[in-house]
Amino acid sequence: MADPSMPTDPGAADALLEWTDSDGAAAATAEPLLEPDEINRLLDVTQGGARRSGLQALVDNAAISYERLPMLEVVFDRLVRIMTTSLRNFTSENVELSLDSITSLRFGDYLDTVPLPAMIAVFRAVEWDNYGLLTVSSPLIYSIVDVLMGGRRGVAPMRVDGRSFTTIERALAERLIRLVLSEMAAAFAPLSPVEFRHERLETNPRFAAIARPTNAAVLFKLRIEMDDRGGPLEILIPYATLEPVRDLLLQMFMGEKFGRDKIWESHLARQMLVTDVELEALLEEQTVPLGEVMRLQVGTVLPLNATPDSPVLLRCGQVALLSGRVGRVGDHVAIRIEDKLERTREAS
Repeated sequence: MADPSMPTDPGAADALLEWTDSDGAAAATAEPLLEPDEINRLLDVTQGGARRSGLQALVDNAAISYERLPMLEVVFDRLVRIMTTSLRNFTSENVELSLDSITSLRFGDYLDTVPLPAMIAVFRAVEWDNYGLLTVSSPLIYSIVDVLMGGRRGVAPMRVDGRSFTTIERALAERLIRLVLSEMAAAFAPLSPVEFRHERLETNPRFAAIARPTNAAVLFKLRIEMDDRGGPLEILIPYATLEPVRDLLLQMFMGEKFGRDKIWESHLARQMLVTDVELEALLEEQTVPLGEVMRLQVGTVLPLNATPDSPVLLRCGQVALLSGRVGRVGDHVAIRIEDKLERTREAS
């Protein structure tokens, strides 16, 4: 059966086809698609001299999802406050410390973006049994050396290209690194006690590989300024390192406990005190062969070894709670409690 909505005239059908084609072409021209070269120009990124296409950057960023850890931001805000005071004592200068950004990225992508020359400190979180990186940029190293060695204020330190860091520069940079690690442990202390132990210094990012290139990590960029001198300092912590305290870092505020309700806990504790429980009085226990048990009949006498002075256990289910002696009160058999077994176990 023909559709009444379709035209029956062949000429009309041809006209409809031409109108459909022209409409589809108009729709295509109304929303032009970007060419791959245009996407690359919009999203092109540079990493350590190597360029990635914009499409590749989109694929890489979409291939892994990062979890937001609110308490981690609180910890590093606390670190900024603590380090501002300690760096002023360390340098005897007016130090300004700021937290530039907190970002998530792949570990390999970070190693490609480390500006050289730089000092990369590998540190170990002892309680978490994993590692992290602390990168001190060359401008910050030269500024620390200039400040600690008595350089003039208001004069930017002169950088000498094409040479490695000297022993004095490495020693002073290591003092700064140990100070930062100590203050970072103090910032984490209210959340979870941890010791960040300095392991080694590297100047080549390839030798500072502590995780797989595709592993996720969180990067904290700090900036230290000392009278128009200073530079960036970066702390990279893989998510695998933070896994032991992940539940604590998911908190919205310090001391938050997920899955617990203090009001409900106190109400439950009060109701437990008025709950009825069944107590059993155990006079004696005997081990009897199964064959003898099978021969028991109505009227069989099972002698007990208990005497009137033998202790009796009071238990709830299979848990023994109290012990006492059997006695008589009027027409009722009674038990006088003499000991609380829980106290005996705690004392032993």
